[in-house]
Amino acid sequence: MKINVLVAEIGSTTTVVNAFNEINCPCPNFVGQGQAPTTVLAGDVTVGLKGAVEDLKKNLNIPELEWDEFLATSSAAGGLRMTVHGLVYDMTVRAAKEAALGAGAIIKHVTAGKLRRTDLKKIQDINPNIILVAGGVDYGERETALHNFEMIASLNLNIPVIYAGNIENHDEIRLIAEDSGVRVYIVENVYPKVDMLNVEPTRKVIQEVFEEHIIHAPGMTKVREMVNGPIIPTPGAVMEAAKVLKAHIGDLVVFDVGGATTDVHSVTEGSEEISRILISPEPVAKRTVEGDLGVYVNLLHIIEKIGLENLKKEFEDAEELIRNAKPIPQSDREKQFIERLAKEAVLTSLERHAGSLRHLYGSTGKKTVAEGKDLTDIKYIIGTGGALTRLPERVEILKAVGRHSKGIELYPGKEAEILIDNYYIMASLGVLSKRFPEAALSLLLESTGLK
Repeated sequence: MKINVLVAEIGSTTTVVNAFNEINCPCPNFVGQGQAPTTVLAGDVTVGLKGAVEDLKKNLNIPELEWDEFLATSSAAGGLRMTVHGLVYDMTVRAAKEAALGAGAIIKHVTAGKLRRTDLKKIQDINPNIILVAGGVDYGERETALHNFEMIASLNLNIPVIYAGNIENHDEIRLIAEDSGVRVYIVENVYPKVDMLNVEPTRKVIQEVFEEHIIHAPGMTKVREMVNGPIIPTPGAVMEAAKVLKAHIGDLVVFDVGGATTDVHSVTEGSEEISRILISPEPVAKRTVEGDLGVYVNLLHIIEKIGLENLKKEFEDAEELIRNAKPIPQSDREKQFIERLAKEAVLTSLERHAGSLRHLYGSTGKKTVAEGKDLTDIKYIIGTGGALTRLPERVEILKAVGRHSKGIELYPGKEAEILIDNYYIMASLGVLSKRFPEAALSLLLESTGLK
């Protein structure tokens, strides 16, 4: 059997391969899926990739399988680990963080101002995949970003560095990089003017650098034996899919509840009314990741937030359910318990992702301002990830988002429509959109029931 495109999602424990056909036709189709344990730690990711392809062949009941293109997303080998260094925390640092998170990064260390010896030691210990240096609006403060870049260059880490700061530093950054042998990628300033974000160019370069260097990571060196197309971080791929979908159907927010983390991706300009009173800019496409909100690995963190005694009022057998927790719940009771935890993860991640109104009092009286991401214009609330695509009450869990506001929060309203990534392929379609945007959109509409 001949397949147009295979897309692998190389996770920390499991590798999934999705097959797509008729990719250049008006009606592309999702053919099937196979999975196998990820083998990065064994030293060769292709063993797991081949295992997932074999499982796909078994599921399709075919003896042989050929393909034209093989693409991939990856969160294996520690995912995309980054450190971010800027000038002022609420300005250039925040802009750089938004760029990194939107690209799918796991941010391990953030600094504002000039790097200290303790910061340099942390960078060495973290050994990130990419370092991002920003700082200074264009034609503004120059010295902090230059100092930080010089300090990082002096470490001789052999780690690519992206510079996204004051445009006046470009020539000097190139000279420092040339003298020290640092691989530097110079992009547009993430914060070119006060109250102006410009994160998309940096996001794009982060994903390009990730793809260029992930193939040299331990266990990934043979990946190009099979994968001949783009490789991007899995969370960044979900964001790419969300942006493709937003351009077609309107403002949306995606909740991705997993065993270890909960990611929220929103793509919205917000309402004109809120934008007029917003005290600092927000990116159109924003991602937050909550490392303490997982329904398996971090299950105890969610239980602590709810309170065990409160949980026992709903589940008398809560302690037994906790002791016997599985990666995939089996019984109806186990599913009901995980549904309760998933709802808490969704609502908590919403609270951390979205902004709110604030009232300031001065000599002229009360003034209302808005702070944070405005989700009030959201048309669609979308669920992806294992919990929100497979649990029976997934739609009801997401309906709670529209009912959660107490009045001052910038949350989606009750009128927002609930959609589910029924095939659980948003990440795959995000990387597919890099080569085949029309096919990716068609398949997204199909998976969410809009087609």
